[in-house]
Amino acid sequence: MDSDETLPLVELRVTQGYSQANPWVIQAISGFLSAYFMEYPGFRVLRHADEAASGMHVWTCEIPTSLKVPRLLKRLQADIPPSTVTPPSETAPSPAQYIIDTAI
Repeated sequence: MDSDETLPLVELRVTQGYSQANPWVIQAISGFLSAYFMEYPGFRVLRHADEAASGMHVWTCEIPTSLKVPRLLKRLQADIPPSTVTPPSETAPSPAQYIIDTAI
């Protein structure tokens, strides 16, 4: 892969309600993403932050084009309490934002 190549960015967001209902989930997701980094070359977590305005935890990730985000999310959901994932809107600006919230 050319080092000048820009990989797509994706944000994984966890709502405040979900993280409050499951306090350990932030650490679990961070660990999962660290393991995913080891498994898939090219996948990187660029930033993890607690967004004060929305109360969400946000991971900004570089995703290789060969990696399918729904597959990553399905594997993640197997490791965390029941949740729903809201996919990004087609009209939303980049980066794509996947929101993890309590299951309905």
